[in-house]
Amino acid sequence: MKAANLLLVIVILFLVAFGIYTVVTKAPSQGPASTNVPTPTATATSQTNIQVFSPTPSQQVGLPLVVTGQARVFENTFSIRLKDQDGTELVEVVAMANSPDIGQFGPFSVSINYPAPQGTTGTLEAFQYSAQDGSEIDKVIVPVKFADIASDMVNVYFSREGDSLENECNAIHAVARRIPKTEAVARAALEELLKGTTVTDAKTGYISNINSGVNLQSITIENGVAKVDLDDALEFQVGGSCRVAAIRSQIENTLKQFSTVKSVIISINGRTEDILQP
Repeated sequence: MKAANLLLVIVILFLVAFGIYTVVTKAPSQGPASTNVPTPTATATSQTNIQVFSPTPSQQVGLPLVVTGQARVFENTFSIRLKDQDGTELVEVVAMANSPDIGQFGPFSVSINYPAPQGTTGTLEAFQYSAQDGSEIDKVIVPVKFADIASDMVNVYFSREGDSLENECNAIHAVARRIPKTEAVARAALEELLKGTTVTDAKTGYISNINSGVNLQSITIENGVAKVDLDDALEFQVGGSCRVAAIRSQIENTLKQFSTVKSVIISINGRTEDILQP
């Protein structure tokens, strides 16, 4: 009888111990959470179609202002606008995102020279114009601080809508550009010209006769003669004596603003003959 009672007690103790073990091993761990949590990234499910990575809010910016980020926008095209402390528009430019396909994000990097601001702070705006009504949509606003940058002022030369027909071929107008201080100021001015007009320029009627995407391959200045070599994008589908004259006038006047330049020789891939024909 005693042996039976002892056996019963042992069985009961075993069952209790087994139950406690089962509860403990199945209970959720109370230890520290895993640190391997994925960092959220911008994907096609994000609600923000334009994302600016740099500059960051209140970052000090120099000259040029370099804006980087990613966007998924209509025809990969959107706008970047910079305002100074009192809200005055300094410059607006068209930017392009390198998206692999419709509805996917593509990276962008835009370098922008801008006029001297009023005050030390401003705002950067990135947005697209609605294809339906032209309103500004998907706008991102980033506050910035302007660094004190050594700079030069140069002129670039554009045509202007509304010039009289008898003068439109050679009538060009100086438009000021602020650039980082450099010893190669003639090259810098010509590179600004080849960038073309900004949206801000276009609002006041300025247009460029030079194709977009033209690359400056070399420039030398010797004995008052500036020799400029450009790639073949300069004359791609260019026709008409009026446009050819305007192109030459834009390039020559942009370079002749400097006292060291008296005349300009333009070449395309080293060729000076039979280029920019009407």
